[in-house]
Amino acid sequence: MLEYKPNTVLSNEEFDTVGTNPIRHDGADKVTGRAKYGADTILPGMLYGKILRSPHAHAVIKSVDISAAAAHPGVHAVVTSADWPETSMKLVDLAEGSIHNLGFLSMNVLARGKALYKGHAIAAVAAVSVHVAEEATKLIKVEYEVLKPVLTAIEGMKPDAPILHERLASVASPALRPGGLLDDNADSMRTNIANEFEFNLGDVEQGFKDADVIVEKTTTTQAVHQGYIEPQAGVAQWSEDGKLTIFSSSQGQFTVRDHTARFLGIAVGQVKAVPMEIGGGFGAKGITYVEPIAALLSQKSGRPVKVQLSRTEVFEGTGPTSGTQISVKLGATKDGKLIAAEAELIYEAGAFPGSPVGAGIQCMMGQYDIPNGHLKAIDVVVNRPKSAAYRAPGAPSSAFCMETAMDELAEKLGIDPLEFRLMNIASEGVRRVTGPMTPLVGYTETLQAVKDHQHYNTKLEGKKRGRGIATGWWANNSGPASAVLVVNSDGTVSLTEGSPDIGGSRAAMAMHVAEVLGLPVTDIKPQVGDTDSIGFTSNTGGSSVTFKTGWACYNAAQSVKQQMIERAAKIWEIPDADVEYKEAVLQHISDPELKLNFKQIAARMVPTGGPIVASAGVNPPGPGPSIGVHLVDVEVDTETGKVEILRYTAAQDAGKAIHPAYVEGQIQGGAVQGIGWALNEAYIYNDDGALLNSSFLDYRMPTSLDLPMIDTIIVEVANPAHPYGVRGVGEVPIVPPMAAISNAIYDAIGIRMNDLPMSPDKILEALWAQEGK
Repeated sequence: MLEYKPNTVLSNEEFDTVGTNPIRHDGADKVTGRAKYGADTILPGMLYGKILRSPHAHAVIKSVDISAAAAHPGVHAVVTSADWPETSMKLVDLAEGSIHNLGFLSMNVLARGKALYKGHAIAAVAAVSVHVAEEATKLIKVEYEVLKPVLTAIEGMKPDAPILHERLASVASPALRPGGLLDDNADSMRTNIANEFEFNLGDVEQGFKDADVIVEKTTTTQAVHQGYIEPQAGVAQWSEDGKLTIFSSSQGQFTVRDHTARFLGIAVGQVKAVPMEIGGGFGAKGITYVEPIAALLSQKSGRPVKVQLSRTEVFEGTGPTSGTQISVKLGATKDGKLIAAEAELIYEAGAFPGSPVGAGIQCMMGQYDIPNGHLKAIDVVVNRPKSAAYRAPGAPSSAFCMETAMDELAEKLGIDPLEFRLMNIASEGVRRVTGPMTPLVGYTETLQAVKDHQHYNTKLEGKKRGRGIATGWWANNSGPASAVLVVNSDGTVSLTEGSPDIGGSRAAMAMHVAEVLGLPVTDIKPQVGDTDSIGFTSNTGGSSVTFKTGWACYNAAQSVKQQMIERAAKIWEIPDADVEYKEAVLQHISDPELKLNFKQIAARMVPTGGPIVASAGVNPPGPGPSIGVHLVDVEVDTETGKVEILRYTAAQDAGKAIHPAYVEGQIQGGAVQGIGWALNEAYIYNDDGALLNSSFLDYRMPTSLDLPMIDTIIVEVANPAHPYGVRGVGEVPIVPPMAAISNAIYDAIGIRMNDLPMSPDKILEALWAQEGK
């Protein structure tokens, strides 16, 4: 057990295993290089796949000639979107109660009709080596009709903007209303606006009339990369009986299975997806890119095929988060009460619909009690890679706008920024502008924890130094999850669960089981199952795993506990009700001589009824939101424009920290990613839609040399919907940093920075503009 314990406040219940810091079960394999990732899979007779990508951001694909590539020595298969069955091209799939636009999903994997971004996959080759496959891709002849690209959402919304999709209807489209014309000629379907929706609460117009102080502002952010180390990789192999097995690193083996099966037009039961270890994802690996292509190449060649992306392909051909333009208007009374809010959020979806604008609008004001509000969200397709999730997708950008506006409003009112937020907390039962009621969450407690912290109470001294605060809100998700426990004869327990481990969840799941059974966590042997070995489990994402899969493990462990009671009762020939289970020991409630421990019962499983096996499948409600409050000190070099982070403190309501050291790591990691997003990171495109910084050499992410130690405060206000009080912790830490740093920069130099990143060149330009006034 680790001796180190993070700073935890307001812990309202202690457990035996939950709340401790055991060594992670997979740690030794990962640090010694024994862990197997997607690219480590090697099968007999395996071929290697490479992808031909569009050199244009927007172009009609007039023809694709693969004959020379197919005839090249060493090439065994060449595929294009023409190799998809017709079923993958239908508009909507309603399988398993979900809605997927399979046409758009398959078109993102292999372009059909149009290339919609530079790097869009056009064709793929399987050959005896990577080098032969690369040579063969150069032999594929593609005739393009190059079109003008749409590179920003604002451009895409103009009436004369080039149209990406000839047939595109948002939920607000008249074509979807009774009597609407849902056909290719409907004018309302010739648009780049993929979705548009609004929320209203109270009387916004009257709210602003009653306001004594009003603040309005607009912020912009650019697309940023998630920064995972491991490029996407997958291996596909068909058996003689038509069964497809896929080995890949993803955040959801069931998504890999389901999407690949539907693209290929086969039953999901014919596909087994095996989850390999994952070298980072942060949301980006919840989408399939390489697996369907590997499967198609393997099907056509009759050999196993590996497809692995290069770093450039990751940048150019997979999804970053969205660029945004967000406007907000806030009104408050002179005594500091927020009474009106209005906002418009415009998000870039990339080439296909589906930006995280929905989450952005839900999270923008979730922590505040605002009686009158109107929020509008717009999702716009542009000629860039389809956007993907990135840690609290959508929320960091909307928080950047909202939390800097809150600072401006607090300044105008003459109220301390932290106190102003305390005055406007949405308490339990308050209706949010977006509709749902606010559940129990420790917003007050988290703000108070920062207020009581040494950092907040230490005076910041020095020239061009500033302090900023910001908060973040994330709803957290749940979903279906499964777990299976098998008691071994030596008293250990094998745990198979369905959530890929991207943040220490194996250990957290084992701790759920160990807590119920009273066993050492080292006696629990966790593994992530493939799609044939475990029940359906939704993606690892949305800060859902410890909640939903934790529930599955908890329920399965309760079943094991009951079975152990039944075995003891059978041995002693007494009713089950007379057996007590406590700390892995079973004994008669009134006869202390009748006593057996867990290992002794396990050794007698066979003669007392056979193996002890338990399973659980859940879809639990009530994941409970998370709240983060970040405090940062910066120093601005007015000669170079460089912003240095001097001190950083992040507080968060974790509900109950199952493994506090891992919770602290999640908070620190999210804060660091937010710092990078705030100060340096951005996709930079030229006017033709070509990405200019498609490597980690040119895409600047912070290193340990750029940062101080991130101090953490773990607040524990238990979530009543979980047996141990868990709230997801992985996503909200990235929400406040950009706004907190912007507020700190303003405190240092008196300039509001409203465009991310707040890089040295932008700081200098702002300083020069200030001097020129």
